[in-house]
Amino acid sequence: MLSVFDHGPPPPCPAPFNMAAHVLGRADLLAQKEALRVVGGDRAEVWTYAALKAAVLGTGRGLLASGLAPGDILLLRLGNTVDFPLAYLGAIAAGLVPVPTAAGLTEREVCGMIDVLSPRAVLRDPEVACPAHPKTLTTDDLRAFRALPPCAFDLGAPERMGYIVFTSGTSGTPRAVAHAHRAIWARQMMFDGWYGLREDDRLMHAGAFNWTYTLGTGLMDPWTRGATALIAAPGTDAVRLPDLLRAHDVTIFAAAPGVYRQMLKSAQSLPLPCLRHGLSAGEKLPQATRAAWTAATGTPIFEAYGMSECSTFISGCPAVPAAEGALGAPQQGRRIAILGPDGPVPLGEEGTIAVHRSDPGLMLGYLDAPEETAARMQGDWFLTGDQGAMDAQGQITYLGRRDDMMNAGGFRVSPLEVEAVLAHVPGISAVAVVEVNIKADTTVIAAFYTGAALDDSDLEAYVSDKLARYKQPRLYVHLPELPMGANGKILRRALRASFEARK
Repeated sequence: MLSVFDHGPPPPCPAPFNMAAHVLGRADLLAQKEALRVVGGDRAEVWTYAALKAAVLGTGRGLLASGLAPGDILLLRLGNTVDFPLAYLGAIAAGLVPVPTAAGLTEREVCGMIDVLSPRAVLRDPEVACPAHPKTLTTDDLRAFRALPPCAFDLGAPERMGYIVFTSGTSGTPRAVAHAHRAIWARQMMFDGWYGLREDDRLMHAGAFNWTYTLGTGLMDPWTRGATALIAAPGTDAVRLPDLLRAHDVTIFAAAPGVYRQMLKSAQSLPLPCLRHGLSAGEKLPQATRAAWTAATGTPIFEAYGMSECSTFISGCPAVPAAEGALGAPQQGRRIAILGPDGPVPLGEEGTIAVHRSDPGLMLGYLDAPEETAARMQGDWFLTGDQGAMDAQGQITYLGRRDDMMNAGGFRVSPLEVEAVLAHVPGISAVAVVEVNIKADTTVIAAFYTGAALDDSDLEAYVSDKLARYKQPRLYVHLPELPMGANGKILRRALRASFEARK
């Protein structure tokens, strides 16, 4: 049998459609229910569904009144506050195309994004790095918009562009991924296929407001279901999270693997009486972390696999837990395959994880890059670039990346992007950047270079204003030479193996 798993098509997305209208579809019915609570700060910040909807639609009216029109691209340069999701949903409600970005990006990195996007306007927090733009709106403008009368939802074809996210690519240049409004419709497949999400749930996410994992799993999906979303206040230390989970009767907890590891450092036993289970995504969850969490809390962690181009589509869930060592199975409504050069490979064999082009969560394409979009397709299949193997039950085991992409705290990072910055350091003759394992279940980005032996602090200072913190190497290793293949390409995997063998 071949490695193709077809759960059958999801229900078709209704038309006309608006992503924000779908997220807030239960807001009137649940008007006085708590939609959002920010926990762990100096004061409680609570939003009811009625207040949330009013703020979103007021924001939409304000953005239109400022001279923007449906279809315009709006770059979001906002910090880790509730301003972020309100601006994001408000823009979508009004038919604009928001672009959420990480606050830690440098001005240099944002300049590159602006070159790609040509945004009609930038919405920014003055504390967040951003180059000057002819049309800039501030957080003061944004907060004033919330008191305005509501705009109407801009309804239209589900296939029209709804938002854009950036992902690092193998070329080393961040790519703009365009998504349709229908992408939110696809996320319903996660409710049972990953979350086990119910209307009475209190789902807490440990990530920042302006991280796409938080935006989807921590906010959009609970609101769509009519549940309550809880977000940890900025600066909340991981050791405080268990107390917050208990104090706020959290039933589902979502975080990246690193957060689970930090929480487990504080205690071997973490009694969480209301918690049913945890959720993990962003990077591979180490089996040791999963086992330690279950031992400490008595609850499982359900992991999901996805990417900027198609969110999450393979997962374990309460009804169908992942087999030991596996990521999980395709969610209901997904069609997933493991491909070789000639198509699906036999069950049990390694190949590239691929998503069928009919998936409603699949991107429209890379913005203004049809050739690059086409290069990711093999017939009717989108190639993820990650390797896996499928068993007869559809359980998929992750076998690593086909390329050399790295993972830093849940963010995918291209080694070429980091190498391009370090190549300009005086004294460096060649450089290769690799993700390496420094101890059990812990990896970091390491830069190996030849030429003059340089002080690590000088290298750290050089990259500090050129790369976001999560892209910056944590290790610098001077070598007499870098390993090269017969074709003259740097053998990054050989570098990784050599370094880890010497530990």
